Amino acid sequence: MISPKSSQFLACRGQSELEQPSELQWELEKGFSSVGESDTGMRTESATAASASVEVDEDLGVNLFPPPLPQPRICMWKYLDIHSMHRLEKAATVDEMREVLAELLEISCPEQSPQDAITLDLFSYALIFCRQQGFSLEQMSAACALLQDLHKACAATPLGNVEECYRYFTSVLFCHGVRRPPFSIDLFKEEQLLALADYVVNTYFRHFKLYKYVFTPQVQLDLSLTYTGLQPPKAWLEASSCSGLQRKQAARRRRSRQLLHRRKN
Repeated sequence: MISPKSSQFLACRGQSELEQPSELQWELEKGFSSVGESDTGMRTESATAASASVEVDEDLGVNLFPPPLPQPRICMWKYLDIHSMHRLEKAATVDEMREVLAELLEISCPEQSPQDAITLDLFSYALIFCRQQGFSLEQMSAACALLQDLHKACAATPLGNVEECYRYFTSVLFCHGVRRPPFSIDLFKEEQLLALADYVVNTYFRHFKLYKYVFTPQVQLDLSLTYTGLQPPKAWLEASSCSGLQRKQAARRRRSRQLLHRRKN
């Protein structure tokens, strides 16, 4: 179960950690002040993603690295349409909302599957947060779609891609906070974006490795080393055994010579 604690912040990005939430707020405020720069950044990321996809097709060894993330787009009504949101709005209790949400997400038995149970908890708590913040149906649908795309990016590879997912998350936030059609819309206000970003950082990114552990297969590394200029192991053992026998024979010959020399004297 996920317990949303929006009052705490994520630690700084260590070897595999995130930036501080204060930097997130700075990035969001920077996105509001420089709309043209964010638009250009989204186009640059799309070109980078396209070139990376071409490299994946050409080089088979690129699968050792995390796959490129999709281009940030407006995701309102992407997974939950207006009819689905009306069904969720009519739910009077949390249990009813979870039943409707399980039907919409095509989750049949969450008690038997840990992944389905975690997914249901993830979106249930997200909808509860949206209701507490007073989001509209459009905002709730976009927030759930944003979280769904982020979760897909996390579960796409067992390799570490937390920084790439964080940049993708902030880019999708900009698509819903700045009026720049058709690239972005001003669906959320600035304080709503900050509240949503704080919630996702303190719930999803704080447990990022746990989500990746549950939803991705485990990776085992079989490592074999080959050194140039050295003999193979068998030849080296044979050479070392031969050299050992030669040393023993030489020592015997020296001893026999010493004994013969003593007898003559």
